[in-house]
Amino acid sequence: MQMNQMEDVPVYLFVGFLESGKTKFIQETLEDARFNNGEKTLLLLCEEGEEEYDLSRYPGNNVTMHVIEDKEDFNEENLRAVLKKSGATRVVLEYNGMWTIQEMFDALPMEWAVYQAMCFVDSNTFLSYNANMRGLVVDKINVSELVVFNRFAVGEMDQVEFHKIVRGISRRTQIAYETTDGEVAYDDIEDPLPFDVEAPEIDLKDEDFALWYRDIMEEPEKYHGKIMTFRGVVALDPQFPKGVFAVGRHVMTCCVDDIQYCWLAAEWNKASLFETRQWVRVRGKICVQKHKLYRGKGPVLQVQEVILTDAPEQEVATFY
Repeated sequence: MQMNQMEDVPVYLFVGFLESGKTKFIQETLEDARFNNGEKTLLLLCEEGEEEYDLSRYPGNNVTMHVIEDKEDFNEENLRAVLKKSGATRVVLEYNGMWTIQEMFDALPMEWAVYQAMCFVDSNTFLSYNANMRGLVVDKINVSELVVFNRFAVGEMDQVEFHKIVRGISRRTQIAYETTDGEVAYDDIEDPLPFDVEAPEIDLKDEDFALWYRDIMEEPEKYHGKIMTFRGVVALDPQFPKGVFAVGRHVMTCCVDDIQYCWLAAEWNKASLFETRQWVRVRGKICVQKHKLYRGKGPVLQVQEVILTDAPEQEVATFY
């Protein structure tokens, strides 16, 4: 019997730009017996900064290091070969900050699964990177469960400013600050949604669509059974099942180049009356279920009412 290999090789992913503190954290993690407890580990580096790894400090001599500097060498065939040669059963990946996360996922072998992703940032350069290379900043934070701001100068830097930038990208990513005196503090700034998620019926404002859409896609179950009303644009396709259409908004995360149509599957027996690109105000019940448009499980809007409407003043939804 052929086994499912999708989770056979756990990958611990560390992202961020050069000199952001990734190497120091990985070095300390691999020295910790709670993490490095005998498993053979491939330490895969896609960039080398000024700080170097000291393999002699790892218990058991069970860590093999390999460097891939050229993006073309970061491919499925080569990664499999490197892992096989190392004899490792898991991977710690220090990823190049100038390469995109999608490029990484496209290159990873099928049986390599990202178990955990952390992003490291130099607080002194973060605002500059966000202003000049926001696409790459969004790319890294969006995939991370935790972002660590290193070298954070308390009293000189505004924690709220850093918090707002991260929350504009992801509501689920935890935030930690390692201060210049070596202390670590976790972000505890309250960040409520701009609508009452506990209410049985939610009438969504146009300006809140992007936040709501990201939230429902991250935690769809908390919207199960709720009545939603919102304005969106219709999309139809001849391949859709009868009585099914898509409704959503174009959303911009960081710049014009990343605008995407973000939609929900919707069911209504009069769906054939619609035309693609029509603006509508829809009201219906959210049901989290398997659906052909998702090729799996997702939030489906069971439409109760539709009204044709004009486009909002700002057609592209944003997080600000």
